[in-house]
Amino acid sequence: MTLSMNRRRFMQAASSVAAVGALSSVAGRALAQSSGELTVAVGGGAWGKANIEAYLKPFEAETGIKVNPITDEMGRQQLELMVKTNNVTVDVFSMGQTTSYLVHARGLLEEIDYSIYKKEELDGIPDFAKQPFGLAALIYSHNLAYNTEKFATSGPRPNTWADFWNIEKFPGARTLVTGAWGGGGPYEEALLADGVAPEKLYPLDIDRAFASLDKIKPHVRKWWTTGSEVQQMMHDRAVDMAQTYDGRAILLKDQGSPIEIVRNQAKLVWDFWVIAKGSPNATNAQKFVEFTSRADRQAVFAQLIPYGPCNLNAFHLMPEEVGRKLASHPDYMESSIPENGKWYAEVGADGVTNAERIIQRWNEWILL
Repeated sequence: MTLSMNRRRFMQAASSVAAVGALSSVAGRALAQSSGELTVAVGGGAWGKANIEAYLKPFEAETGIKVNPITDEMGRQQLELMVKTNNVTVDVFSMGQTTSYLVHARGLLEEIDYSIYKKEELDGIPDFAKQPFGLAALIYSHNLAYNTEKFATSGPRPNTWADFWNIEKFPGARTLVTGAWGGGGPYEEALLADGVAPEKLYPLDIDRAFASLDKIKPHVRKWWTTGSEVQQMMHDRAVDMAQTYDGRAILLKDQGSPIEIVRNQAKLVWDFWVIAKGSPNATNAQKFVEFTSRADRQAVFAQLIPYGPCNLNAFHLMPEEVGRKLASHPDYMESSIPENGKWYAEVGADGVTNAERIIQRWNEWILL
């Protein structure tokens, strides 16, 4: 389980096809697919529907390539099984960035052919969003949010993670995301609160991060594990300040809750569109991922479901009030910090990844 999956499933319907069943349903015909076909795992619920409407249908109309959608996600073990057995049944899918780095290192992904991309599209995409093995599919963020009735305009309001850690100036109950899954934990926020400059966050100083977490731990009401948990706490006013997904805070604010979201020092998180190694439709898969990079398509996607585009030119093609609610808006990018999934995926001399190392440390620390 990953936090990115939790956040996406907030956007999904309760029912979705089980991944194993979905994969097996196409296994019998995958090897027989012609060069005019493609199978894409689009995710479930509103997220999957947005992918179909913004990308799959128009891609099929433009190219004549038949696209078979699977309304679920691809896991690391499923990918490894497909590739190792030379039975790749899903050509294209999205994965969280840390997992993407891990499976790429294991030789499970095709390299992206950026030679077929239009220069104006690539120029609109930040470097972190276009890696040799994948192109960012969507961007969201972890943000500081607070109750505006607790911290009124007549007094000081929190604007940094140092403020979040400042109990004397900003008293009240807090909530932070659990660190039990490594990437997506409160580690970057803890270091920023302790005075580390954004450009010097990585490699993470794990000892310093936990020393900082020691200071805030007595004031954390709950270490949340799902977006629904933090949303409910903010809605019920069980906490005065929270680390939360941007979409959760915006939803509450739009519904009239006294919530303000802080874009300063937001931590950007994203998924990659990737192609399975040995895809029988690799050429078509490359064309599809390129199609998703286009600003006009990403603008449509962002208006169907509130995830930020990776092609910043898309903001010229959507209403300003829509763009202002998305994590990758150019005005927010300057003060935001991209999470470094590559660091979390790096393997030490002992064969342990940084993510696994920090998870072990968390599991010991949380019991103290």
